[in-house]
Amino acid sequence: MLAKLNEYGFHATQATVSRDIKELRLIKIPNGRDKYKYAAESVPEDEKRSHSYLFTTAVTSIDYSHSLVVIKTKGGMAQAVCAALDSVNHAGIMGTIAGDDTIFVATRSDSASTGLVADLKKLMSAKM
Repeated sequence: MLAKLNEYGFHATQATVSRDIKELRLIKIPNGRDKYKYAAESVPEDEKRSHSYLFTTAVTSIDYSHSLVVIKTKGGMAQAVCAALDSVNHAGIMGTIAGDDTIFVATRSDSASTGLVADLKKLMSAKM
């Protein structure tokens, strides 16, 4: 993997790549050809349902501007919603900050913000 990154002009150390893989919670899985590939760790169904319930009951609004998504929650719920959001490991999220009733989500791009808002609204409307 490190060689491919270098080939494409991304200079990194093995320690950095390993740390990033751990932070992204990627796991090795067989690719069917006696080799392995990295994949995102799947979120268990019961955890998905609890996230949906949390978003449905606690989130009051979601909006964005460029690479910043703002999530408003009921008072005192932003930390819990933010922790659930962080555990999902959405590819477009760079970082989150939660207050009492507001979460700021920094995304990688305008399109990442648009995708995140769509995903969160879908999660909020999911049937229990």
